[in-house]
Amino acid sequence: MEAQNQFYPGYPLIKRGVYYCCRMISSQYGTVFTGSHYEKIKKVYSIWICTTPPKNREHTITSYALAENNFVGQVKEEQKNYDLLSVFMICLGNPETEAECGILKLLSVLFSSELKAVEKKKVLEEEFHIQMSQAFEEEVSQMCNLSEGVEQKGIQKGMQRALTESIKNLMDTMNMTAKEAMDALKIKEEDRSHYAELLKTQK
Repeated sequence: MEAQNQFYPGYPLIKRGVYYCCRMISSQYGTVFTGSHYEKIKKVYSIWICTTPPKNREHTITSYALAENNFVGQVKEEQKNYDLLSVFMICLGNPETEAECGILKLLSVLFSSELKAVEKKKVLEEEFHIQMSQAFEEEVSQMCNLSEGVEQKGIQKGMQRALTESIKNLMDTMNMTAKEAMDALKIKEEDRSHYAELLKTQK
């Protein structure tokens, strides 16, 4: 399960989810099964909670999975033999809108970076009738910290993207080397290898 700030971070998020599932399946070799005992493979799930999805994705829960399609003839394979991965996209929205209800509203409240811990506890008690034990209050506080971390991570990624674009523009328009562009932008020495890697991905 992962919390994601952007639904389109420069690549299709769904493909990343499928990739994660494939890795989880392949990693079962040697632990869940060995040799040719593929019947022992267990189903895997990749669940994404998208906190700031595009408008057309808000207030939605969507799954992507393998399915059986008959093109010629009619056969019926046992579902357990092919239904081995599922990617779930849980896209939140504004918890105060009427469209947000049930599990979507619960998650939107917990992951909100605008609501304070006290406000979140009030909603959980009054709307979802969840008793606030000391342990649960601590968990809600941790969720507050998590939502702030997700937001901060998104801001940091945005700043990194902007700086990478600035480096690239200086290299293209002023014929600077990567080092000269980073010198001009006063990028710290310890961060330069990271930006060099980001530049490679943009080529």
